Amino acid sequence: MQTREINIGNVKVGGQNPLAFIAGPCVIESEEITLRIAGKLKEYSEKLNIPFIFKSSYDKANRTSVNSYRGPGFDKGIKVLLRVKEELGVPVLSDVHSAEEAVKAAATLDVIQIPAFLCRQTDIIVAAAKTGKPVNIKKGQFLAPQDVKNIIDKALSTGNQNIMITERGVSFGYNNLVVDMRSIPIMRSFGYPVVYDATHSVQLPGGMGSCSDGQREYIEPLSRAAVAAGCDAVFMEVHEDPGKALCDGPNMLDLEGFFVLAKKLNELNQLVKGWE
Repeated sequence: MQTREINIGNVKVGGQNPLAFIAGPCVIESEEITLRIAGKLKEYSEKLNIPFIFKSSYDKANRTSVNSYRGPGFDKGIKVLLRVKEELGVPVLSDVHSAEEAVKAAATLDVIQIPAFLCRQTDIIVAAAKTGKPVNIKKGQFLAPQDVKNIIDKALSTGNQNIMITERGVSFGYNNLVVDMRSIPIMRSFGYPVVYDATHSVQLPGGMGSCSDGQREYIEPLSRAAVAAGCDAVFMEVHEDPGKALCDGPNMLDLEGFFVLAKKLNELNQLVKGWE
């Protein structure tokens, strides 16, 4: 089935539109690094002719350890995202962690993202949706795909229909996540675009004790499966040197890896749309 078309700046997600990509470093490490990565991702998206939304977090509030790097914070981070938006001409997405923050962030962000662990927090969802901006809600690791209908209804209660839902795996055993690809057609049946989070799905939460581990080698097969299952967009965290990243390095792609995989996924999506 087709999902609703969501307009995000110059990018259209859902409907019969091409597969969109949401990509960028997990967290803003510095203005220089962020702009450099964003510029390269824009260059690649233009070469591949793929819709691209830049993502990076100004605050990762759910790090495993209290000592882990969280980012520059709202005030400094939102200015970096504004530079990306204005200088590179690409839409920007970041996480919010409270209703008040959602309202402030809406002045800059093109997409407001609700983190997975906050996906049932009614006040945050309603506040984000009331801004009128597109809202990307990440399905919690503790929810069945059918439960997403209640989350969508919370956002719809504001009159905002610009909603996307992201699949990022389900908690399974200790320090592990598993993706049930049935969730993609189930969640798409509610009529709104579904995003597949290719990099957080291979995370091993708390797998290194004081920080998370990851299995980067499974990003490609799982993302291919998600595109074949009909997702409308793919979310991938990308860094110029994942081994030196300050957050989620083990489950991030490098820039060249993004280019190679995005090309494959775009071609696969064209086949999938031809089957429908």
